[in-house]
Amino acid sequence: MSTVTSSLNKWQRKKLCSLFNHANLSLLFKASVHGFNATIFHQKCNMQGPTVIVAYNKSGYVFGAFTSKNFAQSGQNILDDKAFLFSFNDKEMKEDPLRVVSGNPQYAFVDNGLNFNSLVFLYNNSATVYSNPGTYQFDPQKMHGNDLQLTECEVYRVEDCGGLMEKPWRNVQWNSERRKVLLSTISGWKPSVSSVKQARFLLVGPVGAGKSSFFNSINSVFKGYVSMQANTGTAGTSLTTQFRTYYIKPGSVVSHVPFSLCDSMGLEESVNNGLDVDDFASILKGHIPDRYQFNPSMPLQPDSPHFNKSPGLKDKIHCVVYVIDISKVNLLSEKMVDKFAVFRRKTNQLGIPQLVLLTKVDEACPLVAEDLKNVYQSHYINKKMQEVSTQLGVSLSAVVPVKNYCQELEIDPQTDILLLNAVVQMLRAAEGFFDDLYNAQE
Repeated sequence: MSTVTSSLNKWQRKKLCSLFNHANLSLLFKASVHGFNATIFHQKCNMQGPTVIVAYNKSGYVFGAFTSKNFAQSGQNILDDKAFLFSFNDKEMKEDPLRVVSGNPQYAFVDNGLNFNSLVFLYNNSATVYSNPGTYQFDPQKMHGNDLQLTECEVYRVEDCGGLMEKPWRNVQWNSERRKVLLSTISGWKPSVSSVKQARFLLVGPVGAGKSSFFNSINSVFKGYVSMQANTGTAGTSLTTQFRTYYIKPGSVVSHVPFSLCDSMGLEESVNNGLDVDDFASILKGHIPDRYQFNPSMPLQPDSPHFNKSPGLKDKIHCVVYVIDISKVNLLSEKMVDKFAVFRRKTNQLGIPQLVLLTKVDEACPLVAEDLKNVYQSHYINKKMQEVSTQLGVSLSAVVPVKNYCQELEIDPQTDILLLNAVVQMLRAAEGFFDDLYNAQE
């Protein structure tokens, strides 16, 4: 699955969200990826509810249009008394965004493209804007600096975050003492099976979900500073092409790290791309060695010199952790959901426990971005966790939200606590796996 990422930087997103009172933005369409084409826009954005068009030009203007109505390609004039145009400029960070409502809400937009009467985006299926103040009265210089050539055009679904619950639905202590307790709990954990020194966790998920970033983040917690050991990025295909086992070295923070994180290729929709289910099964059983170079069109064969024919329990996977970008839960295609189902069945057959990590919670909900402690009070995060629980067929208790270190230079105690809580859940799942083995042997 190709990764389509937002062009909004942090302050631009904040400016835009200020127009919607803590709404969440889910990217539906990106012209540089999908094409500067109104037909494709309709394919991606019809019947999505409230949406906002965000256009960018070389003059530093970010401008666009919001509608609370569905696009449906009806060709009709649409009545929407909540529609508006907006604009702000990178050079005027302290200024409030320009907001312009229609002089006649019966003509909010024409449902034949990105047509807001006074502004038409992707005009003539090109990277340009038609601008003619009329239904919406604005100063062209303030709206777009008279620069009608676009560098990018995006469309986001605008979702109400629903505010905060009265009380957190999961209790988490956010103080420095709790961080120490979590580190001590993890450092002191030992597998109940003597032949295993470390629990092995396999990270699996779509390209760009944050698997490698999760390892880097966990590594950062134990190092005491932000570390970037594993390759991360936003490429359309998996940056991870090898099977990697990452060990975290004990440091000044802890004397013992009782787990390793295994990274694999990202999941992709198309055949012969991304992690193959046969290779996945071989990883679970301990047949694939560290640094094995994946070949998606040809799974590793038992007669290959790379194939570990006699793996011990220490070589096998003790917990599978599916990593999903929380903002993309609704955008998972049927093919991707089907692929998850195949991987889950294979894991169930081997009796291996499974968890789901939902990443980028701070990007998904502005209230969580303001304060990470809101993660278990956010109606929106709770809703997304329930949706992925239903979609993938896992219990809600097996769904854990996290925030990875991506742009920070220093570690943050609250981010650490959320990450360490995830590790504790993974260790508990692995312990259940070892207990089942022990009971089966009795």
